[in-house]
Amino acid sequence: MELPLSVLIHNELLGLKGATGSLVQIYPEGFYLVTTSFGSKLHKVQLPIADTILIHEEPEEESVPGESIEIER
Repeated sequence: MELPLSVLIHNELLGLKGATGSLVQIYPEGFYLVTTSFGSKLHKVQLPIADTILIHEEPEEESVPGESIEIER
């Protein structure tokens, strides 16, 4: 995954429900660094991973029936 990544942000603490933003960094201390708009200004925000859902803004391509997906472990 290459950063920054366009995402939809869901975070109840800030009242974000599908807000557009960019994932800038993931910190091992347990938070995301994202940029998103509040009003007309762009801000960097640290969001706790445990309370935040990030959805990749670009949908996945539909898989072809019979096509297998390999998961790297």
